[in-house]
Amino acid sequence: MNAMIMPVVILLPVIGGVLIPLIPYKKRTQMEFYVEGIVLLTSILAIYMMFHRPEEVFILFRLTGDLSVSFRLDDLGTVFTGIVSVLWPLATLYAFEYMKHEGHEKYFFMFYTITYGVTLGIALSDDIMTMYCFYEMLTLVTLPLIMHTLTREAILASRTYLYYSLGGAAFAFIGMIFILIYGTNPEFVPGGVLDMAKIGDKTNLLLLVYVLCFLGFSVKTAMWPFGAWLPKAGVAPTPVTALLHAVAVVKAGAFAVMRVTYYSFGTEFLRGTWAQTVLLVFVIITIVYGCSRALKETHLKRRLAYSTMSNLSYILFGVVLMSPAGLVGALCHMIFHATMKICSFFCAGAVIYKTGRNYIHELDGFGRKMPKVFIIFTISGMALMGVPGLCGFVSKWNLAKAAVLSEHPLAVAGIAALLISALLTAMYMMSISVRAFFPGKNFDYSKISDVEDPNWMMILPLVIFVIAMFIFGLHPEPIVSALTGLAAFVK
Repeated sequence: MNAMIMPVVILLPVIGGVLIPLIPYKKRTQMEFYVEGIVLLTSILAIYMMFHRPEEVFILFRLTGDLSVSFRLDDLGTVFTGIVSVLWPLATLYAFEYMKHEGHEKYFFMFYTITYGVTLGIALSDDIMTMYCFYEMLTLVTLPLIMHTLTREAILASRTYLYYSLGGAAFAFIGMIFILIYGTNPEFVPGGVLDMAKIGDKTNLLLLVYVLCFLGFSVKTAMWPFGAWLPKAGVAPTPVTALLHAVAVVKAGAFAVMRVTYYSFGTEFLRGTWAQTVLLVFVIITIVYGCSRALKETHLKRRLAYSTMSNLSYILFGVVLMSPAGLVGALCHMIFHATMKICSFFCAGAVIYKTGRNYIHELDGFGRKMPKVFIIFTISGMALMGVPGLCGFVSKWNLAKAAVLSEHPLAVAGIAALLISALLTAMYMMSISVRAFFPGKNFDYSKISDVEDPNWMMILPLVIFVIAMFIFGLHPEPIVSALTGLAAFVK
């Protein structure tokens, strides 16, 4: 009976989202209560499911042969489910205030809520076929969110997102087909499912397919050279960009890469091969490239987008190390980056919502007028830098430790990339805070007399995120220990 809860947590926000524009609300607050109620109920059920994990697989329907759309909650799926189910209600609360003046709210919240269910579908997928189906659906339901404003820039950005996503999905599809042919079954199994008797002398072909599959899924993580869509998607409303950068899309890409690496192809087959070396090169380049572009960028949300590009490759770096410590570091950063980045994006969104300013040079003196927002933004920036006592330090420490323990020669280059990235992150994040709090002696504050902090619907999520950063940073042992147990299967 417990298995029935899995399709419920997926279908509840999907069906509930479809009904949003159909219900005749008399007041806007009625829509808010309905949407938040659907999201909260879904999160409560998902969290309950995490603590009362179903043992059996739930088959929604069969496609052909041994292919089906089926759900199962394992250790890795629990991590992704936890991230999504905790952050989505807070993101929805923030979106209520932000979307007041954006228009077409019913359709926005329809796709916003459906996306929640689709993301949970990825987290709960029992096999690669199910994950691929929901992965494609994620592209389709987030596309209207990116083009929500229907400006020329939004339409062009949505096209770029669609082209990149479909191209990546094509590469991922190749990987799925080869897993179905050369694997013992389509399910996700710790250690992988490849049948070496079937592979024979086709090892290099399978390695090439893995590289293509990795690159395909990593399009959604904006790995170089496939990340052009992410900064352009910043034209979408901030609740959407935060969703893309911190919770759903980029994390779905990282999650899918973990699945195919550790649960389909298997690290015993991949470790020490040319495929691992090639992907380490891609990941290390992206870490440095992303933070370098962020330092150069003057648009606030685009700077944070390039920061996301760099930080998501931290996760991929841990994945490609293909070791227990690497997986622990990757999962740590997956959890902690979600908290840090959604916080920084929501701070940027609060500034844009209250003032209409989008560029960093326009933020001089804002720290005194919006002290809550900019104090929180500064703390999130320090966490992204890796300051001890905040959660970013914990994940970076675990990634660096995994690199030191790795026997791969490129791991040293990865450590150097992490150090360079930390320095550049300090420069591109703290320069914003310095301008906001220290505009200069002769700065005329009368020019920004209308600037002020937003209401509690925006501030409350930010405060919760900051508290989480300190808790994770000062007491990371429970999470790190749990992730260490999760990664114990990696040989």
